[in-house]
Amino acid sequence: MHHPKKARLSTSPASDQSMAIAALTFLAADPERLARFLSVTGLGPHNLRGAAADPGFCGSVLDYLIADEPLLLAFAADAGFAPGDVARAHQGLSGPPLDGS
Repeated sequence: MHHPKKARLSTSPASDQSMAIAALTFLAADPERLARFLSVTGLGPHNLRGAAADPGFCGSVLDYLIADEPLLLAFAADAGFAPGDVARAHQGLSGPPLDGS
């Protein structure tokens, strides 16, 4: 069954970054989700904006989501993406695995 909200996701760096921004917005929309993200990452309101300017930040946001399957599924459903789209965007931002697999 085709989900009408699902967007066709391109695999460009810009679309990968857009997904990471959507993921951060999703986390920030719920105080508990945001508090856990900040706690796990060691970030806070005082340095979140600065961290977001780091080139690796977007990949880190998606890495955080992928590490928590229920959170990944909630984000994917909320944003209208397949979980595999999130994984592809994460790989696009993070690069191939170091072991070459």
